[in-house]
Amino acid sequence: MIRFGPSGNSARFYDEGHVSSMDAPKWLAEQGLNAYEYSFGRGINISNEKAAAIGELGKTFDVAISVHAPYYINLANPSDEMAQKSFGYVLRSCEKARAFGGNRVVFHPATVGKMTRKDAIELTQKRMETLANLIVDNKMDDCIFCPETMGKINQIGDVEEVTSFCKTADFFVPTIDFGHINARTYGSLKTEEDFERIILHLIDNLGFERADKVHIHFSKIEYSAGGEVRHLTFADTVFGPEFAPLAKVLKKYKLSPVVICESDGTQADDALQMKHIYESV
Repeated sequence: MIRFGPSGNSARFYDEGHVSSMDAPKWLAEQGLNAYEYSFGRGINISNEKAAAIGELGKTFDVAISVHAPYYINLANPSDEMAQKSFGYVLRSCEKARAFGGNRVVFHPATVGKMTRKDAIELTQKRMETLANLIVDNKMDDCIFCPETMGKINQIGDVEEVTSFCKTADFFVPTIDFGHINARTYGSLKTEEDFERIILHLIDNLGFERADKVHIHFSKIEYSAGGEVRHLTFADTVFGPEFAPLAKVLKKYKLSPVVICESDGTQADDALQMKHIYESV
């Protein structure tokens, strides 16, 4: 079953008087949404007890919860010590995902830094192999770990790179962020065929089973020569991408992803708009 929901809490959630994510599952269900991504972008700072309480509400209201690991993960960091910290952030995020009753962990793979892109990709691949071993050793291989396509040119994470990383182990499933892809390719995602090429790349390289449960991020994103600048809302008419062509592709291949909206402040409203678009095609 395809699911739609926001990353974090939208402005309207707070405008309506809610102050805690404890209210999010019920509120989202009332909107007609059934997914929610809890972000640890700036640090993992929720207790297992609170996560479990939110998770129980997620089960009650049929809202599937995923987590986003800290933004500062960098598997291409030349320092082995810093790489160990990145591994730890991924594993701790999985611990919290389990506390929420979820099984999806989204993470940013790496940044080029001062290395050549080739060297950074090779190092990231080696670290992905180490991470896979740690996941198995910690008996977390029942969860899904989702390296994300990135929006800035100097970040590791175009579609081909992320797909290649996911070949490391079956529990690696891509997070395809179509806003990021559109930003790093200067607005290339316009037609149904543009989106279909990405979906077919996943199916051809990872098989239908993993492509079927792909994690999707979607938002309109302003970009410049360096790629991503900032997240926008669906009201933007300049940068894109538009969701309707992707909706047709998801329907065509009968895929069942989790689709998370990352619009700036309107993420729940825009997630609901995506759901309505999907249902109408």
